[in-house]
Amino acid sequence: MTANSPNGAEIYRRLIKAIETRELKPGSRLREAELAEKFGVSRTPIREGLKRLEAQGLAVHEPNRGMVIPSLDHNQISELYFLREVLEGTAGRLAAQHASAAEIEILQEMVESDMQNLADADRLIKTNREFHRRFYLASHNRYLVEQIDHMRLSLLLLAGTTLTDDDRRRLAIEEHAEIVDAISKRDCDRADRAARHHIAEAHKARLKFFTQLT
Repeated sequence: MTANSPNGAEIYRRLIKAIETRELKPGSRLREAELAEKFGVSRTPIREGLKRLEAQGLAVHEPNRGMVIPSLDHNQISELYFLREVLEGTAGRLAAQHASAAEIEILQEMVESDMQNLADADRLIKTNREFHRRFYLASHNRYLVEQIDHMRLSLLLLAGTTLTDDDRRRLAIEEHAEIVDAISKRDCDRADRAARHHIAEAHKARLKFFTQLT
């Protein structure tokens, strides 16, 4: 491996990106030789990257298949969304207390832009991630953001996205608008409720989506 070749940490980041963009999906096999060729490196950094992926629960060994990206079952989805509801409700409460005027303005602009682009599912899938990221940062609590970032990795194991549904896309943006309005008015209780409601609705949509896939 040359001095400029990716190390295990960089390969891990690339694998995460590939999962996030659905280049690698739940159920995909993770073959060292294929990944080494894909990333143009030896097997050593691939092996290191896969170990980190496995430590995060984003890769598992299956009999007769080797290492694969796992899929979440019904119970795991519900457990994940329960935790997400708690964490995002807390983020809403803290953002209502601590978000700066500039942060609130950016969130408002994002909601307005998304409202004008409801038909563009691909665009909204990307801006949805960015909205939530900025929302978390507006809480100004680094430990909460770290916990949410860790949880976000597990969310990558969800098959597909509910935002391909026109109605869910519209409702999700309306729910974002409610969260931001509560934050802008410094209403901590309402921001908490709005964020929890948003995740509860996302949970219901996810379970319906899961049923359709199975």
